[in-house]
Amino acid sequence: MSVRQTSATDSVNVTVLGTGDAFSSHGRFTSGYLIESGGYRILMEAGPTILASLKRAGIRPADIDLILISHLHGDHFGGIPFLFLEYMYESPRRRNLTIAGPRYLESRSWTLVRTMFPGTAAHTVARKTRFTVIEPNSRVRLGPVRVSAIRTPHMKRYKSLAFRIEIDGRTIVFSGDSGWTEDLVPFTAGADLFLCECTYFESEHLDFHLNYPLLAKARDRLQVKRMVLTHLGREVLDRASEVAIEMASDGMRIEV
Repeated sequence: MSVRQTSATDSVNVTVLGTGDAFSSHGRFTSGYLIESGGYRILMEAGPTILASLKRAGIRPADIDLILISHLHGDHFGGIPFLFLEYMYESPRRRNLTIAGPRYLESRSWTLVRTMFPGTAAHTVARKTRFTVIEPNSRVRLGPVRVSAIRTPHMKRYKSLAFRIEIDGRTIVFSGDSGWTEDLVPFTAGADLFLCECTYFESEHLDFHLNYPLLAKARDRLQVKRMVLTHLGREVLDRASEVAIEMASDGMRIEV
């Protein structure tokens, strides 16, 4: 299979599909972001509302080339069975799909599919799907994309990841779900876009998610061209008028 040649002149566009937390605070869709460049499409995160948000944005699910999953919480990968169901019956895949993320993503995904849709013809999707493990502190090439990862302080037993994505001369960093870690400072340095979770405002004592007061203090240390807050919880949305850092919204489009 040939790898598409990349060019620094290609435009890179991000469609924000879902900016809500696990509670879909203020009615927002759960996590999902589509990165497009030169005809290559990356879906980053696949929350349970992913099919609705893709179709509302006019994006064909079968056009996705790569899915990146940061960690194994349902609001970040619980939409995979719905994507597979789409590929079985509505939009059969004509080319292969790569799904990459932390260890156990493959087994957990198939368990979820069998539990939610028992007896379906999942083998038709399995033939077109390849799972790849991304370990913390690694850098892998997936088609035309280079993906680096670090572990974030969010889950204890399983690993949760932040991603640094390099495509067509642009760099996008995604925090995933994370408490504060000093590793984010060098990991984000020089990025064109930093999509950063911001779940809390008042609950600063909860260290497995980021909160706005902490991010406001750290903003000058994060040497990124553009920082956009996402995975927004009720506390942040209730006090949106006090937030001075740009916040994402469902359906938002960003040219990187």
